[in-house]
Amino acid sequence: MGRRGGRGRDWDESDVRIRPGKGSRPRTKDRPSHDDAQFGMVVSKDRGRWGVVLESTGVHVTAMRARELGRTPIVVGDRVGVVGDTSGRKDTLARIVKLAERTSVLRRTADDTDPYERVVVANADQLLIVTAVADPPPRAGFVERALIAAFVGGVEPVLCLTKSDLADPEEFAAEFQDLNVKVVLAGVSESLDATRSIIDNKVTALVGHSGVGKSTLVNRLVPNAQRETGEVSGVGKGRHTSTQSVALPLPNGGWIIDTPGIRSFGLAHVHPDTIVNVFDDLRDVAENCPRGCTHMGPPADPECALDTLEGASARRVRAVRVLLTALRSNNEWEREE
Repeated sequence: MGRRGGRGRDWDESDVRIRPGKGSRPRTKDRPSHDDAQFGMVVSKDRGRWGVVLESTGVHVTAMRARELGRTPIVVGDRVGVVGDTSGRKDTLARIVKLAERTSVLRRTADDTDPYERVVVANADQLLIVTAVADPPPRAGFVERALIAAFVGGVEPVLCLTKSDLADPEEFAAEFQDLNVKVVLAGVSESLDATRSIIDNKVTALVGHSGVGKSTLVNRLVPNAQRETGEVSGVGKGRHTSTQSVALPLPNGGWIIDTPGIRSFGLAHVHPDTIVNVFDDLRDVAENCPRGCTHMGPPADPECALDTLEGASARRVRAVRVLLTALRSNNEWEREE
């Protein structure tokens, strides 16, 4: 027998006293795998609540962001995994627990001096840049900056011209032809067959200033959208979404993401090389440019290799330099008469 006090005794784990309470449970950084999560597309966002349409059932659910995602930004167009009540019934709430990798992003900064990037739309295939050719006059600077945002975000830009009954759209469209940008006419007196052929079965984000006919276009493409009067999203308590991005299903398949909150594109996050690298013929030659070349040509860059290009590539260089000028300016009206 051991001596009093336990000295000389063989100890084992049964002798370890466990402190009851919060210390009795081992801590772990392992998070649940949520293998049962159902994936869907984020179609709306309002005050900490997201509308998600499930891929498997088409049910529209309202969800909150799970605590383990922290402050991870979730935007319209994101593909997310949700758990919890996915019935879509009134006053039910699911949880977003997964965010899939994005295939493209449309992002901007508040202005050209603000380095903080804001993702506006995720996973869009196209950006439909809606602008009127008259009343109001077209904003070339806005179009150029929208093109830059599309190019660097991996989104295909499409220039959509409205009010073509008031002015000839060809002159304005010609400014962008060397960038290989698709152009479509969508005035109120014109058929939307060409526009539908471009957007059907794809995810297309729309941008445009007030007065250019964007809301009218959305309502023609999605008859029940009612974007002029403000649509109630079903997310939140009756708040209108005329100032919120929202994804609307197209009758023939695909989605239109209306982004009325975008008034301008800050481009502080964009480097000139990123724009040049969009075009294969320019990217290959730009590798011969001297270090620090801004690709603007003489007098700023007298040894810019892009100046050696000829024909269609030379015209594209001039068009890209217009974009580079827009990149260096925070004035979207700069090129207007």
